[in-house]
Amino acid sequence: MLLNFRNVYLNNVSTVCGPYESFGPLHKNFDKCYKDNLYCKEKSFEKAEIRLLEDSIKILLKKTKLQSKDIELVIAGDLLNQIASSCYGSLNLKSPFLGIYTACATSIEGMLIASTFIDSGKTNNALVACSSHNMSSEKQFRNPTEYGSPKPKTATFTSTGGASALLSNKPSKIRVVNGLIGTIVDYNQKDPFNMGAAMACAAADTLYKYLTFTNSKVNDYDLILTGDLGKYGKEILKDLMRENYNIDLSKNYNDCGVMLYDLEKQKEVMAGGSGPVCSALVNYSTIFKGLMENKYKKVLLIATGALFSPIMLYQKENILSIANLICLEAI
Repeated sequence: MLLNFRNVYLNNVSTVCGPYESFGPLHKNFDKCYKDNLYCKEKSFEKAEIRLLEDSIKILLKKTKLQSKDIELVIAGDLLNQIASSCYGSLNLKSPFLGIYTACATSIEGMLIASTFIDSGKTNNALVACSSHNMSSEKQFRNPTEYGSPKPKTATFTSTGGASALLSNKPSKIRVVNGLIGTIVDYNQKDPFNMGAAMACAAADTLYKYLTFTNSKVNDYDLILTGDLGKYGKEILKDLMRENYNIDLSKNYNDCGVMLYDLEKQKEVMAGGSGPVCSALVNYSTIFKGLMENKYKKVLLIATGALFSPIMLYQKENILSIANLICLEAI
């Protein structure tokens, strides 16, 4: 579903990251980094994730010079059961709250929902937030971390951080042009250690539909950015677009899971980053800065999510995936 927006702007953003991200190539663009350990001065990994989200919200409010009472709508999501970190992390705002879940595609889903509310006149502003934590996510979705099972090279590394963005009808240097709500796809994938393969098909489906609906070409955009397919999923997407649609992504395409870390030096991240906050950390820092400084004029942000549950995998079901897209333009 294509959504066109007339009066929606991205006013400001904030990013808070964990230790692995703080040693990555984009660390200078983050607002706050916890470099010491994954507990972030808390007693559990789940509480650490809540703190990361809370920090990002506080930083965003400070940047925008707004108080919590000024926020008309909060939209947030994460990977924990019942999106717990979003609920606890947004508690002190005392604002109307929508909790969402599309795994790693959550940040762009939030922006699409916020833009729709704002453009329709139902609200003047909305705070969109997401988080993920490497250890809290690994506990839920894969083998117990204490087990120490080795992982294949296709595995991605759940990113640790919290990220927030303020969208409103107040004009700024970045306009939300339009977006596409993705469709759930099934590419017959069953391997939870190869999220890139599971999500690349969804990215291809969404990107092709968007280009068709808008009658545009890849060269119309300074940057097309997926998140988060990782090293191998990125190449799969390029192959899919070339073979199925005769579209070349070699000139202006990249992936947030590849950008967030130094894949040569940080071997522990394997194929790259994943998790809801992975693409948000890249988009809300480096890409936002690039748009503000006119390095980019027009960008497509495509957040990809694997909609899998361990329970369904145990029952031999395929891993479903989705990709949501939004277009930002510097003005």
